[in-house]
Amino acid sequence: MKMKEYSAWHGAWAAIPTPFRDDLSLDLDALRRHVSFLCRHNIDGIVACGTTGEAATLTQEEKRIVIETVLDAVAGAVPVIAGVGTNDTRTTIENAKMAQSAGAAGLLVVTPYYNKPNQEGLYRHFTSVANAVALPQIVYVVPGRTGCKCQPETIARVALHENIVGVKDATGDMLFATETHRLVSDEFLMFSGDDGTTMPFVALGGIGTISVVANIAPKLMHDIVEMVRQNRIVEARKIHEMVYPLFKALFSDTSPIPLKAMLSKTQLGYGAHLRSPLFAIDDSCIDDFCAPYREWLEEIS
Repeated sequence: MKMKEYSAWHGAWAAIPTPFRDDLSLDLDALRRHVSFLCRHNIDGIVACGTTGEAATLTQEEKRIVIETVLDAVAGAVPVIAGVGTNDTRTTIENAKMAQSAGAAGLLVVTPYYNKPNQEGLYRHFTSVANAVALPQIVYVVPGRTGCKCQPETIARVALHENIVGVKDATGDMLFATETHRLVSDEFLMFSGDDGTTMPFVALGGIGTISVVANIAPKLMHDIVEMVRQNRIVEARKIHEMVYPLFKALFSDTSPIPLKAMLSKTQLGYGAHLRSPLFAIDDSCIDDFCAPYREWLEEIS
């Protein structure tokens, strides 16, 4: 049932950043240009207001504006899901209802950070959101950002809920991915959330990736996923090795700091601005940082 309903949810999805102007207000024109670029270059889906989108520093109204702007720019070309997770269940539900009213196709719900809930608390958190909002939900496991890890057994347990359709696994741990895949049904959608391990993750049963690198190289990330799914492993490995420098560069500092630096050197009209407490790469260093990737960046418009 779930796989039939959400069969389009596969491939390379871009976890998009939120562009800001010099005064740190939303830059919706740059956002539209970026989304248009992605849709023209084989992106399979878009995630707005996630970690890469600096959701923690956006107001709920700003999140609504971002979601609606992305949906307008996409114009139905690809599915758009919204990051709504917080470390408070009630606020997460409020965000989820807002995303539903804005028109999002689904929800990305991160494990609560700081509170450090146990596995029963995680189960109740995710199912409370799923009970409150009838949109497909993807559980987001990113312990490096949250200090909280939803175990495979808990993922399998929440997967029994009809509205919880997948997981974004950003652990980078292939044993974790294997154990999760063993415990869930084939209908459950497993997305990698760690760019550098996308290729082995898909080989182990993943359906795709929710990717930072796809903001720079959407077609290549799409090709890696689809080639692995078609058992074209040698071809996929060649592209994986081609993109490897981007894997390293885009995670050389806290994401999305390097990504915004790179996008500021494209024709999309992006600034490298981030909201505090994140801090942008110094202007005097951006050119040197981006120089090895100039050929990639010159193609983005």
